[in-house]
Amino acid sequence: MDTPLDTLTEQFRRLPGIGVKTARKLAYYIVQQSPDRVDEFIAAIRNAKENMHFCSICFNLSSKDPCPICSDDGRDHSIICVVETPQDVQAIERSGDYHGLYHVLHGALSPLDGIGVDDLRIKELLQRLGNTDVKEVIIATDPDVEGEATALYLARLLKTAGIRVTRIARGLPMGGDIEYADEATLAGAVANRQEM
Repeated sequence: MDTPLDTLTEQFRRLPGIGVKTARKLAYYIVQQSPDRVDEFIAAIRNAKENMHFCSICFNLSSKDPCPICSDDGRDHSIICVVETPQDVQAIERSGDYHGLYHVLHGALSPLDGIGVDDLRIKELLQRLGNTDVKEVIIATDPDVEGEATALYLARLLKTAGIRVTRIARGLPMGGDIEYADEATLAGAVANRQEM
């Protein structure tokens, strides 16, 4: 019979990147905290779940709609950086060198996993480009097989629309995730993007 600690461990194990040992460590940590501290933790989870939503323009996670990036008149609205996840937006923002807008696809093309064009926010990107004066789209998908396939698909699609399409420069390891790259690598990759 599972104990409450086993049940809590299993819940932590369901989180991405958390193995059995880390899940057990987190479960032990939580049960050793004061009730007030646990209540704060639960309230923070509930607050984030209830108040974070996808921006109706770029599909980044935000507590406001449109998000602060889309509504910032100080940003360059003629450039859109296309990324796979909201975590990628945060990683590029940490570099401090990009001042345009974003579009979050929420994944990458992966036929083996059943993820096709209709499963991503590509249609919304095309609609967005049709309603704005965007001059350049930077494709910043992960440098893995799925990310490269997505980048090539988007490049072909967008070039017919007469928009300049660039790809962030190499410097990120093949098979790596943008969200785990350091700021200097990301800053160089964005600054040295290449025409596709």
